[in-house]
Amino acid sequence: MKRVLLLVIGVLPLTAHCEVVSEIYCFGMDESSPMKFELRTYYDTTNKWQGGFVKYASSGVPIPLVLTDSESEEVSPDRPWQLTRTWSEVFEGKVTGAYEMVSQGGMIVSMSYTNKSSGKEYGFLYTPTEASLEKGCQWE
Repeated sequence: MKRVLLLVIGVLPLTAHCEVVSEIYCFGMDESSPMKFELRTYYDTTNKWQGGFVKYASSGVPIPLVLTDSESEEVSPDRPWQLTRTWSEVFEGKVTGAYEMVSQGGMIVSMSYTNKSSGKEYGFLYTPTEASLEKGCQWE
């Protein structure tokens, strides 16, 4: 019995392995605006699961996001494909808004947030600030 248990414990880590890819992006309305946030995304390549959160510099509280749409299109044959991802913001169990990020290759073309209750849309600029998964975006 002990040998079987040791065998199961020895093999279990091999079957539980998955690769999670994480990315961090920093955004602001402009350089002087106090409205800044970081977007963190996580993708499990084994299970094809994707999630993320935003954290505003002013509050520091992470707001969960659920990927609700992802579309890619070829804009031009000599350019990288354009990827549009839409994330639903979930606060206190309700969808309160949506973030839409458009990227092409390694470049972020646009980022916007739409408040669900008011319908108001806000545009943000990608700010290539120093960032790490441990510390997040380092705002000056």
